[in-house]
Amino acid sequence: MKKTMGIHHITAIVGHPQENVDFYAGVLGLRLVKKTVNFDDPGTYHLYFGNEGGKPGTIITFFPWAGAPQGGIGDGQVGVTSFVVPKGAFSFWEKRLETFKIPFTKMERFGEQYLEFDDPHGLHLEIVEREEGEANAWTFGEITPEVAIKGFGGATLLSTQPTKTAELLENVMGLEQIGTEGDFTRFRSSADIGNIIDLKLTSIGRGEMGVGTVHHIAWRAVDDQDQLEWQRHIGKNGYGVTPVRDRNYFNAIYFREHGEILFEIATDPPGFAHDETHDTMGENLMLPAQYEPHREQLERSLLPFEVRELD
Repeated sequence: MKKTMGIHHITAIVGHPQENVDFYAGVLGLRLVKKTVNFDDPGTYHLYFGNEGGKPGTIITFFPWAGAPQGGIGDGQVGVTSFVVPKGAFSFWEKRLETFKIPFTKMERFGEQYLEFDDPHGLHLEIVEREEGEANAWTFGEITPEVAIKGFGGATLLSTQPTKTAELLENVMGLEQIGTEGDFTRFRSSADIGNIIDLKLTSIGRGEMGVGTVHHIAWRAVDDQDQLEWQRHIGKNGYGVTPVRDRNYFNAIYFREHGEILFEIATDPPGFAHDETHDTMGENLMLPAQYEPHREQLERSLLPFEVRELD
């Protein structure tokens, strides 16, 4: 039976790119590891944030569409994205959210404490402490490796057919079902990060795509061969799956599961440093070959922004 290691990346739709960068770099302390464009819509940025090395399981990506309509979080989407921090870092993050006047609530699920809050464009986020996962070596402002976000803790899925989604997670994706609490069932993958999926068993109403919503969740494939095996495996289990698409930093296949959530399976390699050095990742606008002839036009049309310390 095939088993994914867990989350590769999560991609969301947001508003103005400066607001997006200020929050995820300036407030949360993530590293902007890649500044490129949406390969299907090159007039829009595709921004990637992650840990110091931009490793799978740490990457949250964004399509910033300033002025686009607000979406609605609901069934058929990732409802909440969870970030994991080191044990003992909770109080730092409470104070930091208070400093930046970001409202949050504390709650408990499956015996773990969570800080729940929203980003400026309405995405639902959480922070949870866990021992698992290597420290993030990136230092930005007052955020040091002792408290820095290590990557994804996981995600909460909102499905139009939770029973069907549960069957997919366990029997096709190879996650282990580890318990049910209230109206959530929890699944775990084999990785030490991006490994916990909570599936909500009750409906909150259908979601509407737009600013403040997750576009898709991507799962890890070890390499190209593993991805081709996943492609065959997904197809044999009755899902329509796309051809392999070259996303420059990984290869991708997509399918929509029966609960209407868009899933991707992405390869771990080649990663984000193959067209920039490790030390300069995220500093320049990187374009795929087909858009390089249009660089001057794209640079004029894309909204300018900067990564800045807000402390």
